[in-house]
Amino acid sequence: MWPTFPVRLPSRGASTAGQKGLSSDAEIRAALEELPGWKQQGKSILKTFDLKGFKAAMAFAGTVGELADRADHHPDILIQYSKVTLTLWSHDKAGVTDRDLRLARQIEAAAKDQLA
Repeated sequence: MWPTFPVRLPSRGASTAGQKGLSSDAEIRAALEELPGWKQQGKSILKTFDLKGFKAAMAFAGTVGELADRADHHPDILIQYSKVTLTLWSHDKAGVTDRDLRLARQIEAAAKDQLA
């Protein structure tokens, strides 16, 4: 027999935007206005970067990997020759959180340096 203990779940239809870390649609829209090329897709944000070839794409993916590892927050990375598509969402919250938006800002800063 498994022990039981109280578990509090949000009621059906209750907004989860106020829960720690989960961003509201308004917060996501505001952040995306400052993140050129990023868009919301379902419960994630994503952007495709077009680099100068396969080596540049791999180097950029490595840079993103370093940033993600430092943040302990790991995006989905799709490499298609010179294109790198990054998809950010928090699996534990089932949506976009402040961690995703912060990582997107860090990726943008790195991309400006790497693509300059």
